[in-house]
Amino acid sequence: MNIVVTVKQVVDPNLPADFISVDPASQRIVSTYGLPPVMNGYDANALEAALKLREAHGGKVTVICLGDGASRNTLKRAHAMGADAVVLLSDPAWADLDSAGTGRVLAAAIRRIGDVNLVLCGRQASDTDAGQVLFWIAQELGMPAVCPVARVEESGEEALLVHRLLDDGYQRVRVRLPAVLGVSSEMNDPRAPSMKGTMIASRALAPTWTASDLALPPVQPKLKMRKQDIQLRTSSARLIEGDTAAAKGAALADRLHEAGLL
Repeated sequence: MNIVVTVKQVVDPNLPADFISVDPASQRIVSTYGLPPVMNGYDANALEAALKLREAHGGKVTVICLGDGASRNTLKRAHAMGADAVVLLSDPAWADLDSAGTGRVLAAAIRRIGDVNLVLCGRQASDTDAGQVLFWIAQELGMPAVCPVARVEESGEEALLVHRLLDDGYQRVRVRLPAVLGVSSEMNDPRAPSMKGTMIASRALAPTWTASDLALPPVQPKLKMRKQDIQLRTSSARLIEGDTAAAKGAALADRLHEAGLL
């Protein structure tokens, strides 16, 4: 079974709020103090699912990442976890893609890889929570898509039986391959990179594919992001003191009267 996993490098979602800001020029979420980004959590779940399917059926796991040169750190982690091959998709023309454009580029890379039985993506990215890219990939490739997937109950060369999460439970879905799945965190606990894998990954060089490598014409965005400042309202509370319930009630009535509410 040949599997492609898409990953994204994001600002660590566990950082405190004051450690994160929106860059006014790129309109992207960045770390205020330059802390290193991480692999998107749901994408790590997708990679773990791919590795387990490879262990069960054999085949190959290829990880692709759309980003700049810094994204090689995330690809090194994917390689250290056990991916057979990693590819960086990087081109200045792809710097400001929306979800549709990202899906189109990733789909073009998957076509170049060829003979793919399954595409696994995280259900959404922690920086935007949009959850749209996997569906654009599926549309471009003409594959069925199921999301969010919490479990693979049965797996074979021609179909998978998966659990798709619902608000009040789950739905059992049999999907024919090739297909695109959006993996949720309920699926598994991603493995830690091994020492041997880390050493191999540190020496490996991820190939970089550009727009010319994919024979991809300019991708026009379907959506433009815009930052809007929101004025947050503040509130406060005061405790009404008194020796008895009757005294507290009288004091509360006085406060309400002073405020013009009585």
